[in-house]
Amino acid sequence: MTVTSRVDTFALFRFSTRTAWALALAVFALVAGSWLALTPPGLLGKADAIGYAICHRIDLRSFHLGDRPLPLCARCTGIYLGALFGMGTLAALGGTRAGGLPRRPILLVLLSFIGLMGLDGANSYLTLLGLPHLYEPQNWMRLLTGTFNGLALGALLYPAFNQTLWRDWQPQPVLSRWRELGLLVAVGLLLVALVLTENEVVLYPLALLSALGVVVLLAMLYTVGVLVVARRENGAANWQTALLPIFIGLTLALAQIAVVDAGRFWLFGTWSGFPVPR
Repeated sequence: MTVTSRVDTFALFRFSTRTAWALALAVFALVAGSWLALTPPGLLGKADAIGYAICHRIDLRSFHLGDRPLPLCARCTGIYLGALFGMGTLAALGGTRAGGLPRRPILLVLLSFIGLMGLDGANSYLTLLGLPHLYEPQNWMRLLTGTFNGLALGALLYPAFNQTLWRDWQPQPVLSRWRELGLLVAVGLLLVALVLTENEVVLYPLALLSALGVVVLLAMLYTVGVLVVARRENGAANWQTALLPIFIGLTLALAQIAVVDAGRFWLFGTWSGFPVPR
């Protein structure tokens, strides 16, 4: 590094790989250990705590696994399952380093998915306030619009993540053909159908996967942020060199969840969702 070189924002990246990993692991152990110790027990308990950080978890607006609501409300369940499975579909279609946005006509369709969820959300909020609204909200509609919103968010975040992380990211659009969008829509409809079965054997893994979707999306966003602020974009040539910034992003995601959990629990003293009048 020359004397005229700018100092990296994150000193962690200036250390040797071994030292950087040691620091990252120490911070992760502190954050994860504290969060695991202070949140409800069991896999579903941890999933509930993840949902608690980003979702109102209102009982009436959630699907149920037996007598307990899912970790996320109907809309958020759709969003994070849609995003998680949508990005998995994109990876299968275009590879792990595709970095081009969807073609413009397809992008417009995806943006309309986001708009439809916004419309349904606004209608639902008006209902909650007892104000005039277009139609009576239903959990299946929250799930459907949330899932398609999640598909759209995944199709936007996935190429942005690849563009930022990889040195040799590929410029082809992640969605370039209508049949590829059709496959993405089919994946979304399948997810909706599976949740609507309300079968406990089906809902249990989906509940855990929806919480995983929260962590994955937050980790990807933080990874992009870390790389941009540290001026380390396009530095990863392989998964070995990509793991450190991704791990830092994961640690920051878990830290955010832990901080929000702590603040909300301090305010309300319960892991349950917000109460609403029946």
